[in-house]
Amino acid sequence: MAQFDTPQIGYTLNINGEYHNTLDIESFSQMMKDPSYCYKFYWLEAIVDIISEGIQDTTFDAIIDEMICNAWYSVREFHIHLSGIQADGLVRDGLERAVLKLTELSDLPANASKVEIKNAIREHNADLKLAKEQLTNMVPGRALAGFFSKSSEEVPWGSIRRLTEYIRRIDNTMIRLPYTFGDSSKLKKEVHFNPDWMRMIQDNMVNILGWIQYEKVKWLQNNNPEVPGLIYKLAPMDEKMRKLNNVRKLWEGILEVREVCDVFTGKPIITKQYDVDHFIPWSFVMNDELWNLMPMDSSLNSSKSNKLPKWDPFFAVFAENQYGMYNLIHERAGLHKLFEDCYRDNLHSIWAGQELYRPGNSKEEFYHILQKNMQPVYDSARRQGYEIWNL
Repeated sequence: MAQFDTPQIGYTLNINGEYHNTLDIESFSQMMKDPSYCYKFYWLEAIVDIISEGIQDTTFDAIIDEMICNAWYSVREFHIHLSGIQADGLVRDGLERAVLKLTELSDLPANASKVEIKNAIREHNADLKLAKEQLTNMVPGRALAGFFSKSSEEVPWGSIRRLTEYIRRIDNTMIRLPYTFGDSSKLKKEVHFNPDWMRMIQDNMVNILGWIQYEKVKWLQNNNPEVPGLIYKLAPMDEKMRKLNNVRKLWEGILEVREVCDVFTGKPIITKQYDVDHFIPWSFVMNDELWNLMPMDSSLNSSKSNKLPKWDPFFAVFAENQYGMYNLIHERAGLHKLFEDCYRDNLHSIWAGQELYRPGNSKEEFYHILQKNMQPVYDSARRQGYEIWNL
């Protein structure tokens, strides 16, 4: 196993050594270099997915459909901006615009399967055509730019026809390229994968997809600086990852000694008839921290889903319940033990351990600590596009 070290990006792309003698692995490693938009990552990822199925000849249309499928969940569920947003609030990335356009046209849920997404694309293909065509303008050719440095001929970036011919000349006379183009135009344009490159990609698929994922996460985090846990927001997560059992036991203990009112209805929470839910949606914070959790009427949970409750008046009620819990864990040894049981899974925020839940806070101090730490997170989620829940 030979390694191609890319220290400038902090990742070592491991490719089976036999291919270094026959293919230009160094140029391959440059395929995601200096992107202007995120869809460069999704283009290469889609190509790898298609090659994994043994497909040698495809079209721009099929590759872009694959890109939409791969970007769907991040954009829909987590409101990730693939290339940030402009100063006027408009979406910069063409792939993100395509996902949002399909959202407008269909009733697909955020967790739709790839089959469901592709069926919806086919159904609405005419209305998606313009958004998809915009993705064909530069990336398919630009992704090969690392290979073009071997030629002294100027790259004809301004003409897709001349670029197609240029790519064929490079492939025929200088160096084997991962793919070449056919003569059709726009979405119908053919993409032909080189058999040797297909074999290399199939033999090194895990390493290549890991490399793409690493580069994609770096790009997305830079363009979504306020979004926590971004690495977990590229694909659907297993619900079993949520760790609420000990928090529920704590609230059960509290309900045995005092009444707790639902944050949204004002009615008393009934034991065994509530859910433990997040004030700021889990899909944004991607954690189960105690300071963001509350008992909630089970009948409302599906309605709230991953929406934000109105800050006013609901934060004040939420803080009141949190303060009631805070008092009881310091007054009753049994409840403090249940609180300690939350340390491993639900108490990782340093400010919560050292400030919020320390003994001796007055009600005003407790509210202030909770608000100064929660409101910036809430505001970030709002700016990211999370909807307000209209109860």
